[in-house]
Amino acid sequence: MTTQTSPTAPTASAPRAEQATTALAGGTTGADQPAATRGRTSIADVVVVKLAGIAAREIPGVYDMGGSLSRTIGAVRDRVPGGRPNVGRGVKVEVGERQTAIDLDLVVEYGVPITDLARDVRENVIAAVERVTGLDVVEVNVTVNDVHLPGDDAEETTAESRVA
Repeated sequence: MTTQTSPTAPTASAPRAEQATTALAGGTTGADQPAATRGRTSIADVVVVKLAGIAAREIPGVYDMGGSLSRTIGAVRDRVPGGRPNVGRGVKVEVGERQTAIDLDLVVEYGVPITDLARDVRENVIAAVERVTGLDVVEVNVTVNDVHLPGDDAEETTAESRVA
């Protein structure tokens, strides 16, 4: 098993970059081999990032993910017509041949017990990533960057309505 890199297609906003992939099954070749073992399976790091981001957001009490700068940039990106939300915001991963480690940056709702929330997030992320990818999740580190207060939304709405 080896980690391979494959180039990603360039986009209008980003130059050509390298995207890491991890080979999960070495596979064999030849017509005499069982069909399920002919070939190799590789998983890109971005797959683990997206799975972890979606699984973390499913937990009640997670208001948003990422640091303040990434949330600000994400808010601008979400308002651009045709833009889509970045489910990987606030997620960093290290993927090996058979294991992965995940770091999450969260914003939690006020009043939610953070230790209980972190436990639920870990359980959901580990279950989702292991079920879909087959990788063993060795750790999920949760960092709480901010607490969302109930009045925060009202101030944002007022500020937006004043601009014509």
